[in-house]
This record gives sequence, structure tokens and C-alpha cells, in this order.
Amino acid sequence: MRQTSTVRVLSLALLAVATIAASGCHRGARGDYALAPEARPLEVPPDLNLPNTSGAAAIPALASANKPVAASQASVASSQSGFTAAGSRDEVFGKVGDALGGIEGVTIASRAQLLGSYDVGYEGSNFLVRVVAVDAGAYVSAVDPRGMPATDAAAVKLIAALKAKLAG
Repeated sequence: MRQTSTVRVLSLALLAVATIAASGCHRGARGDYALAPEARPLEVPPDLNLPNTSGAAAIPALASANKPVAASQASVASSQSGFTAAGSRDEVFGKVGDALGGIEGVTIASRAQLLGSYDVGYEGSNFLVRVVAVDAGAYVSAVDPRGMPATDAAAVKLIAALKAKLAG
């Protein structure tokens, strides 16, 4: 009987060792190393996280930044859809409002003094008359709904009339 009991203990021990060996150790299988090589995160050394910019090249200035301010304002002032008037922006804004009220056919839909603009309708066209401060005073211009200079006939005619009223 002793031999049967020894065989039984040995077979149980052998079964336990085989079960443990076959199962493996799954305690740490959740780490990144268990992923496929393509799915593992890239390990970057700490000193390579931020680029060294001490010897970086300087960003060149824009060509438009090198133009003299007076020359760009002179080209704007000579445009058909605007002119420069003497005085501060607020003074000229008030004068433009008075002048617009005196021009026949002009309808002022709204005025925004903080923005320096009048929303006007004239001869079937709708556009903004905008007053902006510049070095020489205030620039009065007509602007279409896209924010571009209004160059249609009604806008050019109204700007010419405003220029004549403010000059006289």
C-alpha cells in the first residue's frame, strides 16, 4: 500500500508541476512588451523630447513690412474708393454722417461709431462707408460686403460726393 500512496503523491506532484509549467506566468502580460512590435510606443530619451533651438535660423521679415508707411498710405489715398481727410477719426466720422445725410438718394441703414462705419444704400448698391485713423488724419473709404474696396459706380460716385462735401 505504501507504494500506491507514493505513486499517487508523485503523480499529483507531477501533475501540479506540469500545470504550472504549461500555464506560464501571466502576471506581467499586460505591459507594452506584450503588444506587437508595430503597436509598441516609441521610447524617446529625455534629452531628445525638445529640439535645441539655440542655433536656429532667424525668420526673415516680410517684404510688405519693409515698405514705407507713407508710400502705402499714399497709394491707398489715391484709390477711387477712398480719400484722406484732415482731423481725428471721431471728428471725420461725424462730418461723414452729416455729409451722408445731405446727399440725395443715400439711405443709412446703420451706423457704428466704435467700428467707424456706416452701412449705406445708394443707387441700388449696398456697401459700407468706413472711417479709419491714419497718420495724415482719417481715411474715408467704401467697402463691399466681402471687405474689399467697393469699386462699383455707385460707391465711387458717393465717395467723390463725400470728398467734395468734406473739402468745402
